[in-house]
Amino acid sequence: MKKGILTLLLALFVTTLALPLTALADDAATPPPASDPSGASIGTAADVIGATAGAPTKEEMEALSPKEPLAAKLADVVGHNRIAINMVWTLICGFLVMFMQAGFALAETGFTRAKNAGHTMAMNMMVYGIGMLGYWICGFALQMGGVGGVATLGGAQALANEFTITIGGNEFGLFGTTGFFLSGVSYDAVIFSVFLFQMVFMDTTATIPTGTMAERWTFKSFVIYAFFISMFVYPLYANWVWGGGWLSVLGKMYALGHGVVDFAGSSVVHMTGGVASLAGGIVLGPRLGKYREDGTPVAIPGHHIPMAVAGCFILAFGWFGFNAGSTLAGGDLRIGVIAVNTMLASAAGAFSSMLYMWTFYGKPDISMSANGLLAGLVAITAPCAFVNSVSAVIIGGIAGLLLCVSVFFVERTLKVDDPVGAISVHGVNGAFGLLCVGLFADGTYGDALNGVAGGVTGLFYGDGSQLMAQLIGIITNFVFVFIVMYAFFKVLNMIIPIRVKPEHELEGLDQHEVAVSAYPEFVLQKTHR
Repeated sequence: MKKGILTLLLALFVTTLALPLTALADDAATPPPASDPSGASIGTAADVIGATAGAPTKEEMEALSPKEPLAAKLADVVGHNRIAINMVWTLICGFLVMFMQAGFALAETGFTRAKNAGHTMAMNMMVYGIGMLGYWICGFALQMGGVGGVATLGGAQALANEFTITIGGNEFGLFGTTGFFLSGVSYDAVIFSVFLFQMVFMDTTATIPTGTMAERWTFKSFVIYAFFISMFVYPLYANWVWGGGWLSVLGKMYALGHGVVDFAGSSVVHMTGGVASLAGGIVLGPRLGKYREDGTPVAIPGHHIPMAVAGCFILAFGWFGFNAGSTLAGGDLRIGVIAVNTMLASAAGAFSSMLYMWTFYGKPDISMSANGLLAGLVAITAPCAFVNSVSAVIIGGIAGLLLCVSVFFVERTLKVDDPVGAISVHGVNGAFGLLCVGLFADGTYGDALNGVAGGVTGLFYGDGSQLMAQLIGIITNFVFVFIVMYAFFKVLNMIIPIRVKPEHELEGLDQHEVAVSAYPEFVLQKTHR
């Protein structure tokens, strides 16, 4: 059975490698939009227009060119350099987000037991590679294939095909149809850069459930999951918010603020991962020994808290790429505000969760404080560009408290075993972060976002319609992601059991699932006593 499954996976992988040739043949049948794999022609005088408040207008540039050809050429150089700065900024921030995978690996492994450390690390490593391949096959196309271009990077106009449905005379985008396998017209320097940045965001979502489902999840079912979430679930919701889909146009069509606004992914990335974790945790069930016969939970401490804390610090470092990088423009000086808001919210989250545990349980719990740091980061991710520093501290502080309350609610009331607290960190605070845009956005940033004039403004600054849009985004995310992922795990469990054998769970999954022991020299010995 196992060999048959592995053979099937290998065959599917080899087949997907051949499919780009078909895509190229299809593109050759019709004249494709211009693409530039080398990037030599990207960035012209047109990218100088509107770059700053004092930039020349299109009419001024057209009038200048015949009279001052040298000035026009210099304008081309300036435009190219502007786009180059933005592209370098975007790529470096993408590299920072990629490094967050190491943070997740350390945090999740530290918060779980030593006998499963190799297995947990293996999932965190392979979700990167598997998720990337799935996203390359079709996830990127579904998410960004209809975005219509990325102005700050001077290109990606080939990504202009969105599958839509018409309701009441309005078009609602559902998914993109350009960019499969990054082939054909997608062979473009800007599109490849956008792929890298968007891929590492997707990978954050994909890795979140590996924490909730750790210590009892079969590796073969994990592989299927990694392809599924990266190819379909994440890309679809991400398209609706970031790819020109229907949630992003609620402002233009129905005057609901700027539509659903999620600057760097509180809902797109974190809530999606958290809700998927909830669905998986319910289907998978708790670890053996987690609950007594009367239903009361039993604490199962992580084996390496210093490792987990180090992982959380790595995540906090990478988060600067996550949030500030979402400008996709190094020349957007709002990046300083975004970075500081990110820092402050993380500090407030760690501090408030520490105070909560100290007040109600007598000691400051460092593991809860570390997760509080992450909770503050998750909550500020959506509103980071639209709020001031006071709001950032308030948002982070509330997030830390929400984390503590939610962890105990999930464990004691829902009876869902979440070894690392991912449902609370990412799911609950992802929803809270999206809500915060509709509450705390102060109107100083976001003009023309999603085609709506004026800055993004929340309820506390006079615009309740933005809050309505955010609520629609939260409800949509939970309903879509939970139903799809719950059904997926249920069906997958009928085909490939997602739970390891009880005897393997008791012994530890390292040897049984991934044939490696994280700590081969650690031997538990009993004395004569």
